[in-house]
Amino acid sequence: MTAYIIRRLLLVIPTLLGIMLINFAVIQIVPGGPVEQLIAQMTGTAVESTARFSGGGEGENINSINSTDSSNFDSKYRGAQGLDPDIIKEIEEMYGMNKPAHIRFYHMLKDYLTFDFGESFFRDQKVIDLVLDKMPVSISLGLWTTLLVYLISIPLGIRKAIKDGSQFDITSSTIITIGYAIPSFLFAIILIVFFAGGRYYDIFPLRGLVSENFEELSFLLKIKDYFWHLCLPLVAMLIGSFAGLTFLTKNSFLDQINQQYVMTARAKGLTENKVLYGHVFRNSMLIVIAGFPAALNSVLFTGVLFIEIIFSLDGLGLLGYEAIITRDYPVIFSTLYFFSLLGLILGIISDVMYSIIDPRIDFETRDH
Repeated sequence: MTAYIIRRLLLVIPTLLGIMLINFAVIQIVPGGPVEQLIAQMTGTAVESTARFSGGGEGENINSINSTDSSNFDSKYRGAQGLDPDIIKEIEEMYGMNKPAHIRFYHMLKDYLTFDFGESFFRDQKVIDLVLDKMPVSISLGLWTTLLVYLISIPLGIRKAIKDGSQFDITSSTIITIGYAIPSFLFAIILIVFFAGGRYYDIFPLRGLVSENFEELSFLLKIKDYFWHLCLPLVAMLIGSFAGLTFLTKNSFLDQINQQYVMTARAKGLTENKVLYGHVFRNSMLIVIAGFPAALNSVLFTGVLFIEIIFSLDGLGLLGYEAIITRDYPVIFSTLYFFSLLGLILGIISDVMYSIIDPRIDFETRDH
């Protein structure tokens, strides 16, 4: 197993390099980069930004820049006509866009190896500080959602397998399927309308992870306030999350119940609970439990964007979305690097969990 883990860790390097290279190449051909973003602001209403890059005082404005003779200046950036070429060069140098793409990519990877993610183009903060600042929101949503889904779906799936074909099985399947068909963001809006002062009841808070006076509360009140703010976002995320894991658990249980060893255990006179939870449970839960790291990664980084926007939760999903809109390259690539690395590591952890739960699985033998 040790040799397998080492091989998988070594494969992380070329895999991560490929992910970064493909995304970096795609970004280069997408219009509206950071230079164009700033040019659009300068040629619109951002007078103070113009003064910043022209080296002038606060009294200088766009008209003074436009007065520069640039009739023969053919810029590669949209909307740059009429701007001083020196201003464009200064903006390119500030964002590092004056260097060839392969040089920028090399320097980016060199910095990322030491987890030096640089500073955001538009937030005047280090990227690592931004990520750490937004992380608690995403961890709260992702971790609690994943735990609740497992705590509810596994017992429910087992019950459905035991009662396969019964009224309980049919009714619960119908409810789960309806919940799966409702988008989480639509259900979130419904919850706000009914329970967050939208039209009917004003029971739960509408925005934020904690109250403004959170630091003044006692320890128990802080816990209560924290979960009170999480209630509606968690319910909105949970509504469509039960289907996959519940049916996976049920089908896995049904497959094991029909195995020969179950009939042998029953023939020996073991009680039904002993058969189900002493023998069937361990084998049927293999794929379910081993998939926990991947499920957490999926919920943590991809399933919370709309929820964060609707409930004004400033987390990683919202940060990534805003970075893409503004072409904030340091934030885009650093979060991509971090999430990809974490996803690859969680994949290795999933394989290790397979081997721990069922020692019969030998990845080293399989590789040979």
